[in-house]
Parts: sequence; C-alpha cells; structure tokens
Amino acid sequence: MTIIGFGSLVLGLIFLCPFGFVAWVLYLLGLRRQMPAVIYRIAQGWALFVILVVRCKVIVKGREKIPKKGSVCFVSNHDGYFDIALLLAHCGRPFGFIAKKELSFIPFLNLWIYMLGGLFIDRKNIKKAVKTISKGVKRIKSGGGMIIFPEGHRAKGRGLLPFHPGSLKLATSAKAPIIPVAIEGSYEVFEKNKRVIGGLSVKITFLDLIDTANLPSADKKQALSDKIYSVISEELGVKSEAPELPADYN
Repeated sequence: MTIIGFGSLVLGLIFLCPFGFVAWVLYLLGLRRQMPAVIYRIAQGWALFVILVVRCKVIVKGREKIPKKGSVCFVSNHDGYFDIALLLAHCGRPFGFIAKKELSFIPFLNLWIYMLGGLFIDRKNIKKAVKTISKGVKRIKSGGGMIIFPEGHRAKGRGLLPFHPGSLKLATSAKAPIIPVAIEGSYEVFEKNKRVIGGLSVKITFLDLIDTANLPSADKKQALSDKIYSVISEELGVKSEAPELPADYN
C-alpha cells in the first residue's frame, strides 16, 4: 500500500503537469477568469485519485459554509502531509497557500504549488517574506482563496500546536472572511507508522465563517487568533489552551 500510495501521488503529479501547464499558459495569455478553476479541477482530480488509491474514507461537514466566490481564507490545523490532498479534494474552489522556500526545489511539486496560486516564503529573510505576504494579500483581494496553516509546522499527532504570531496577517490585511477548518486523522494515514495505512477514516469540518473586515486594533487581531484556535480545538476535542511547545518547534 505504501509503494502504491506514494507512487500514485508522484506519478499523478507528473502525468497531470502538461495539462496544468497548458492551462497556466492560457491564463498568462489572457484567460484569467476561467483558467484558475480549470487548474484547480485538474489538481482536485489528482487529490481524489490519491484518496481513492489509499482507500481512505473522508467525512466532510460544513462545506455549505464556504463562499462560492470572492475572497476567502481557510485557516486549518496541519496534522500531516495528507492535509493538502484532502483540502484540494473537498474545498470545492481554487486556493493557494504559503509554502516554505525549500519546496520550490522539488520538481513537479513546485510547479503545481505555483500554478495553484501558491507562494514560496523565505522565513529567514524578513524583507523577502514581507514581499511574499504582500503578494498573497493582493491575490486574496482580487477574489482568490488562500489556505493558512497558523501552526507553521505539521503537528504529527501532537494535537493543535500554538499559532505563530502574525500567521493570520494574510487574512487581516486583505480583510477577507475566514473559514476555520478542523482536520482529523490525516497523520495516521500517511506518516504515523512511516507508511501508508489504507482503509482509515479522516474527517474535515468547515466551521462558521468569521468576518475580519472590522479589526482596527492589535488586541482584536489577537482575539481573532484566540477565537480561531478555540473553535478548531473544540472541534478536534483537544484542550483550548495552547500546549507547551515541542522541542523541535521553531
């Protein structure tokens, strides 16, 4: 199952790249309204295929709460690598995300992140990081969607980790509505035992939309972070207080 699972993931990315690349070129040539949805549907097909291959049962709740169009930020816990495939499969609309710059060196994966509207951030270079965030804000304001993982790292079964300061800046700067997302069980599928475990169930819950249009003060922004942490932790059934930082958390 592990070889088949990872094989389908990698080969799917490679096989679909030409189709995504053609759609991206058409986007650059002027079809800016239609092509993001086309690229997303191609990626969604890949994600659904991977989920099918690993025989994963996905329970989805609250999808009706996602705005059909316009700016939106999904703020989700990040338990494992499988989270991206799950979100691609079940969000139902195009989105990008901020990825660490190291992923920009991985062939095919880097192309898909870029074509989906993702951005690569250099956390060690503040000036470049600010530019990356500004690009993300611009994309959201133009009516796009972005996913934020405020923990900054995969939790790897350790519950909900503390949110990084400023992790919600994309949403608050763009004054975009936020859909909190709780994902349960993804770490067990792909990573817990260092192999793919087929036949498991995972759950994705899209929680009530939160408006960010009127957040004038830093205190309110902290209150927003605390509120999102609270609703996600409640859905996951973990303590609402931020846990102690693990030794490898930075």
